[in-house]
Amino acid sequence: MKTTEAQKIRLGIFVIIGTLLFVTAVYFIGQRQNMFEKTFTISAYFQNVNGLQKGNNVRYSGIDIGTVKDISMINDSTIKVDMAIEEKILSHIKIDAIAAVGSDGLVGNMIINIVPGKNGNTPVIEDGDIIESYSKIGTDDILSTLGSSSENIAILSSDLLKITNAMIEGKGTLGVLLNDTLMAKDLKQSIKNFKMASYGASKSINELNTLLTAIKTNDETVLGLLINDTISGQKLKTVVANLEASSLEIGNLVKNANTVVTDIQSNEGALNYVLNDTSLVNSLKSTLKNINEGTDKFNQNMEALKHNFLTRSYFRKLERQAEKAKRNDN
Repeated sequence: MKTTEAQKIRLGIFVIIGTLLFVTAVYFIGQRQNMFEKTFTISAYFQNVNGLQKGNNVRYSGIDIGTVKDISMINDSTIKVDMAIEEKILSHIKIDAIAAVGSDGLVGNMIINIVPGKNGNTPVIEDGDIIESYSKIGTDDILSTLGSSSENIAILSSDLLKITNAMIEGKGTLGVLLNDTLMAKDLKQSIKNFKMASYGASKSINELNTLLTAIKTNDETVLGLLINDTISGQKLKTVVANLEASSLEIGNLVKNANTVVTDIQSNEGALNYVLNDTSLVNSLKSTLKNINEGTDKFNQNMEALKHNFLTRSYFRKLERQAEKAKRNDN
């Protein structure tokens, strides 16, 4: 069967169109995978990549700058992710940048977001460097936490219901307070008494403040004078000081008197002899008795002389002279 010219033309057109479509597809795929651009590789370590796959986008501050080049398991808790980054972005990423696994929208593919660090003076990143990573909480963790929280809320609600029922039934202290009307009346009376006591205390404090103010401002009373008059206060201090000095002197005097008494009792002087010798005391008593008897006899003799006819004129003369002197004095 011979091929016609029209069939050859149609075959050529089909081959050309297929080739163009293939080249276009390869170009777009290569463009998406950065196959035709110069790239460099950086890495980050994660504990959980949350479904990240090779070829997923890498974004820096919201701009696509590369793709995920490789994902490898280092150990049971560490995953290494290699990222192919466009070389033109090299001068913008610093070594303190942080990588985090996120999602492209609510239900989109997983991506890696790189955010700038806080220190803008750090050097730029180089090929093969490893940057810090931040693992966000996954959806499973959130659901697990919500499940635990809901269980705890259910247990708490059950316990709270038990406590409420017990209070309604009058069990426990709170139940008694809620249901016992007599205790409620007593509590009201106690509060009333407390209010009255606080009112009386406030009144007493006000009166005391008034009294203190009057004492401070009134110098006519003794207490106000002592508080406000500095001269009287100084005098009082002087009196107290003098009393202290006098008490010291009295103490010294008593001490000296005790010493003298001790010396009198312990020595053999005349005073001790007079105080302690009973025979001398008896002799003194006898002498005083004889003196008194002699004086009495002398008075009797003098009275006898006054009535004797030989000396009577002499005593009368003395009496007249005494009366004359008395009249002259009057």
